[in-house]
Amino acid sequence: MTSTQAAIDGWFATDDAGNPHLIGSKCPECGTYVFPPVDSGGQNNCPNPACASDTLKSVALSTRGKLWSYTENRYPPPAPYPAADPFEPFAIAAVELADEGIIVLGKVVEGTLAADLKVGMEMELTTMPLFTDDDGIERIVHAWRIVK
Repeated sequence: MTSTQAAIDGWFATDDAGNPHLIGSKCPECGTYVFPPVDSGGQNNCPNPACASDTLKSVALSTRGKLWSYTENRYPPPAPYPAADPFEPFAIAAVELADEGIIVLGKVVEGTLAADLKVGMEMELTTMPLFTDDDGIERIVHAWRIVK
């Protein structure tokens, strides 16, 4: 059995049923949301220029939103980034989260290309494999799929 781990720690989590949610940061003073989450070891200042808060709290973000924009990647990424062999084109979606109003980029699940997408359509969060590392661990990332 293949072991799976997040390709980037701390960007998403799954509940007991395996349903993923993004992890973001939120300013408790003005309500500004941030994704990816702010590293607690780094700068914790609110990114809102009208807010002087120096505190951001970790929060679970919406799992649904509307497709804000998209593109299709038709070439493999350069080294050192892993690329499937043979390479298959894939779509990238910018989704405006339903409750927070922020836009989150992510791959779109395999089998969905730009021709299948339309600005304004409902999207939902899922996960998908990105690559298998040298230790045989399947690295997964957050991804978007069309709401059926």
